[in-house]
Amino acid sequence: MTPIILIPARLAASRLPGKPLADIGGVPMIVRVMRCAQAADIGPVAVAAGDPAIVQAITQAGGRAVLTDPDLPSGSDRILAALAQLDPAGRHDAVINLQGDMPFVAPDVIAACADLLAAEASCDIATCIAPEASAGDRTNPDVVKAVMSLAEDATRGRALYFTRGAQYGDGPIWRHIGLYGYRREALARFTAAPPSPLERREKLEQLRALELGLTIWASVIASAPLSVDTPADLANARAHARISEPPSA
Repeated sequence: MTPIILIPARLAASRLPGKPLADIGGVPMIVRVMRCAQAADIGPVAVAAGDPAIVQAITQAGGRAVLTDPDLPSGSDRILAALAQLDPAGRHDAVINLQGDMPFVAPDVIAACADLLAAEASCDIATCIAPEASAGDRTNPDVVKAVMSLAEDATRGRALYFTRGAQYGDGPIWRHIGLYGYRREALARFTAAPPSPLERREKLEQLRALELGLTIWASVIASAPLSVDTPADLANARAHARISEPPSA
């Protein structure tokens, strides 16, 4: 496969406006995400930006960004628009959609999506899951849970459903990580469809894919990457940068 990594980003986030350009240890968050994607070394990387200021930040950092319509309804629509600009000939048959709010995501987590698409012929969309971080995850609607067909000790399996609700009975709870790898035709089919009933109910767009009959597989990773959605998350990210990246002498 010949994947491309696209990172959708816009300034008008509802819970933390301007977050792609938020300073984390002297580096804009979106630049950190771009560098993580580049370190994965699986294909070219570009930011699908909804605002000129994001394009400027990425360009100044030596990266590549394309400006997309700021009114596009979702990150998936944004990466499809960027793909049309960057690869109109269709050379890239796989698209990794990396969220722009994971400033410390490990490169091997990004690569896991591309590896899963290559390994599983029935996989239309690849993603990642991690074990629950605490008992509170089970009832927290902000923690999206993946309902998996996963054998014991397996490292990947098919996702049957995603929910914000609590799951009944004993067994592991898998946190869904908002990172996707699409076969190109699956991305086109997904974005062409309107929001589905389950998607609207749970406010989870991956349910649209399942209702369309697309198959989603997930790779198990050790823990969920730090993501930034709120001011408290941003404070945590800044603290993490101070601890993990001491200033040079």
